[in-house]
Amino acid sequence: MIRLLTISAAVCLAMAATPLLAAEKPVDPYVQSNANAGVTPFAGDEMLRAFHGPQGVSRIVDEMLARVTTDPRTKEIFAATDMERLRRVLKEQIVYILGGKVDYTGRDMKTAHRDQGVQQTDFNILVEHLQTAMDHEHVAFRAQNRLLAKLAPMERDVVVR
Repeated sequence: MIRLLTISAAVCLAMAATPLLAAEKPVDPYVQSNANAGVTPFAGDEMLRAFHGPQGVSRIVDEMLARVTTDPRTKEIFAATDMERLRRVLKEQIVYILGGKVDYTGRDMKTAHRDQGVQQTDFNILVEHLQTAMDHEHVAFRAQNRLLAKLAPMERDVVVR
């Protein structure tokens, strides 16, 4: 009986130490459109398969966000960010771009990044972390480059100074 109580207490302590995911914060109204994703998606499902489907994209986004939010060079940029919303819309955006059958519900890139003060160096670090996450997911180099080529034009809307 005492052993069972000790195990239960340990489980309760572990659960208390695990942070709960916060709900997304409300945002000002905007027109939702797949055009807000910034690019035309790839045709077919070849690219999505190269990224191991939506689950692979989810792992890539999760790792990339974990890296940028803990990297001393970029964590300040994300300090006031609704990470739950960012995580969701990034996954939607990438799956959409890779030809997945989802709608992108986020804002356009210029509006989404307007007040963040992203510099060229910050953008480059984010891309570096994205590449590392894609490597860890074992996405082929050619597929990585094809996605990066789609994302590259967004730089002009993300980098504001």
